[in-house]
Amino acid sequence: MKSFIERIERLEEEKKTIADDIKDVFAEAKGTGFDVKALRAILRMRKQDADQRAEHEAIVDLYMQALGMIPFERTPLGQTMEG
Repeated sequence: MKSFIERIERLEEEKKTIADDIKDVFAEAKGTGFDVKALRAILRMRKQDADQRAEHEAIVDLYMQALGMIPFERTPLGQTMEG
């Protein structure tokens, strides 16, 4: 049991070090003018496969259209129906 605990503790320390490194990279990107929220969104999107991403974007467009934030014609479905 002790060896498991020690391995977990080492991994937790490595995880903290990596998290700090990632934080530093985001700070560096921000310092050169990049929008960190946009970078995080892109990272989330890159983790999805194309079908998941398309489904998510379609749902977001549908919700935005329902709230009057974008006209139906500007949604992918609206553009398909026009064409």
